[in-house]
Amino acid sequence: MAAVNRLIMMLAMVLAMASKTLSADPDMLQDICVADLTSDVIVNGFPCKQNARAADFFFAGLAKPGSTNNAMGSQVTPANVQQIPGLNTLGVSLARIDYAPDGGLNPPHTHPRGTEIIFVLQGELEVGFITTANVLISKHIKKGEIFVFPRGLVHFQKNNGKVPAAVIAAFNSQLAGVQVIAASLFTATPPVREDVLAKAFQISIKEVKKIESGLAPKN
Repeated sequence: MAAVNRLIMMLAMVLAMASKTLSADPDMLQDICVADLTSDVIVNGFPCKQNARAADFFFAGLAKPGSTNNAMGSQVTPANVQQIPGLNTLGVSLARIDYAPDGGLNPPHTHPRGTEIIFVLQGELEVGFITTANVLISKHIKKGEIFVFPRGLVHFQKNNGKVPAAVIAAFNSQLAGVQVIAASLFTATPPVREDVLAKAFQISIKEVKKIESGLAPKN
């Protein structure tokens, strides 16, 4: 009996550690903690404000398609703690991503603080992620289907179809963060040295300058 009890305790400890390892955001310690987005206090997340309202838990911004009239032909509309303060400490968020026909691209990027799962609202997409072993995991997905991008791995989505496409993305983080690979490297402030970029990508300084110019924000 004592051996069985020890086994149960060991399994409970393993499950507890696994749960803590798999969760993206820390567990909440109270019912709600509506984010005070105006506070000067710096914490791992956002400090709580008083007097929560229904509006703190509401957002209508995913109902309409985002404009895809841009260089990439895509638009991400986030629904995270910055739009919905009531998400603070809850460890979840959403986004809507719209893609223009004939090549609309959500370019290679990562989410350092969350795993992403997408549900296709309309259209069809080529999607994929790259493992740390440099293996591409990719698939063609269509309306009603789901695909998962593991936390921290580089991934992308592209619309090769003739009609617009859209997905709803869910994250196991209130603010998963995003780093677009090309923009992070070629438009950083202060800038990454051009000789570093040239050597890393095996291109010339002239080509680096051309990429930087192409990715620079348009006024």
